[in-house]
Amino acid sequence: MNSYCERSHILVTLGKVTIYISKRDFIDHLDSVDPIDGVVVVENDYLQGRKVFGMVSTTYRYGRDEDEVMGVKFSKEMVLACNQIVPPIKDITELSPIQKKLVKKFGNSNAFPFVFNFPPNSPSSVTLQPGDDDNGKPLGVEYNIRTYVSDREDDKGNQRSSVVLAIKKLQYAPSTRGQRLPSSLISKGFTFSHGKISLEVTLDREIYYHGEKVVATLVISNSSRKSVKNIKVYVVQHTEITMVNAQFSKFVASLETREGCPITPGAAFTKQFYLVPLAASNKDRRGIALDGHLKDDDVNLASSTLISGGKGPSDQTGIVISYSVRVKLNCGTLGGELVTDVPFKLMHPNPTSEDSTAPPKQPQKGVLKKTKSSDRIKYQKSFGDDDEDNIVFEDFARLRLADE
Repeated sequence: MNSYCERSHILVTLGKVTIYISKRDFIDHLDSVDPIDGVVVVENDYLQGRKVFGMVSTTYRYGRDEDEVMGVKFSKEMVLACNQIVPPIKDITELSPIQKKLVKKFGNSNAFPFVFNFPPNSPSSVTLQPGDDDNGKPLGVEYNIRTYVSDREDDKGNQRSSVVLAIKKLQYAPSTRGQRLPSSLISKGFTFSHGKISLEVTLDREIYYHGEKVVATLVISNSSRKSVKNIKVYVVQHTEITMVNAQFSKFVASLETREGCPITPGAAFTKQFYLVPLAASNKDRRGIALDGHLKDDDVNLASSTLISGGKGPSDQTGIVISYSVRVKLNCGTLGGELVTDVPFKLMHPNPTSEDSTAPPKQPQKGVLKKTKSSDRIKYQKSFGDDDEDNIVFEDFARLRLADE
C-alpha cells in the first residue's frame, strides 16, 4: 500500500458491505481519546432482514505461541465495545465532518454512521519485534475493528461475513517540550585510594521526537588515583510487561570512544555526544518495542508512555515504555565502571501544535518515516467545505482470520 493521500478515507469491503474510517491512528490525549468514527455502506436488498454489528477488541499477547502448552495461553482478548450499526438502534446526534461527507455521498438509505470509544486507561499499541526463529504473531498490544453480518449480536457469523481492520492507539508529545534539562551527577570512590571520579551528564531537552539527535554533554572530573580508559554512551529502551510483571532493557543506539582517554588523575574532560535512536537501525533485533507495527513503511520505535496526573506507573496496563541515556566510564580492571542513567521521553510531535523549540525538518538517511496518516488530522476540519470529488479512498484488504 502506498503512502496516504491528503483528504483520504480508508475502506475495507466485504463485497456488499463497505466500512469507511478516516484514519488508523487514534490519539490518547490523557484526558480524552479520539473516537473511532466511520460509516458502513450497505448495498440495497443485501441484508434481507439481517443486521450489521460492529465491535472493537484488543489483544494483549505477552508470550509466544509455541510456549503455550497444556491449555495455558499467553494472550488475552477483550471486547471493548459492541453495537448494532445497521439498522441503527439510536441515531448519532452529532456527526463528524467526515461522516457528513460520506452520508451525503452515499445517501441516508445506504450509509450508516457509527462511533466507538476507547475505555479509560486503555494501553497504547505496542509491538515487540520478533526474532528470526519466532513463529506466530508478535507480542504486544493491538486493536481491531470487526464488523459482521448476523441475526444476533452474540452470533459472530461465518468468517466470510466478517471484516477485521487493525488500528492503532498512540500518544503524542505535549504541545510544548518545556525548558527543563534532564541531568545526573554521580561520583565513585575507590577502596584504599583517595579521591573520586565525578561524572555529570546533561541532555539538551527532556522530550525528543522520533528521528532527532539525542545530545548528551559529559563532564568528567578525576580527582582520584585511577584513570578512565574509555567511554560508552547508549540510548536504552526500557520495556515493562505489566501482565507478568516482567521488565527488560535494550540498547537502541550506542557508541564507544577513547577520545580524551586515558583521563589521568587530576585531569578533566568535557564533550558532547550525539545519538539517533531509530527503528531502521534495529531491524530484526528481537524484543525491540515498536509503535504498533501495521506496515513495513509505517514503523517507529515505541513512544514513551505518558501517565495522566494523579496516577503512577503501577496504575498502567499493557506495555509501558521509557527511555534513558546511559553512560559508562571504564576505570580499569580494578576500578570497575562508573554508570549513570538520565531519563528522557521519545515521542511523536503533535501535528496540531506549533513547537518553537522544534528544529527545522530535514530529510535524514535511514529514517523510516511515518506515513501521512497523522497529517490528515490537520485537514479534518476542511472536509465539510470540500467538494465530493476531493474524497480519495484507499482500499485495504481485510484481514483473513486464521481459521478461515
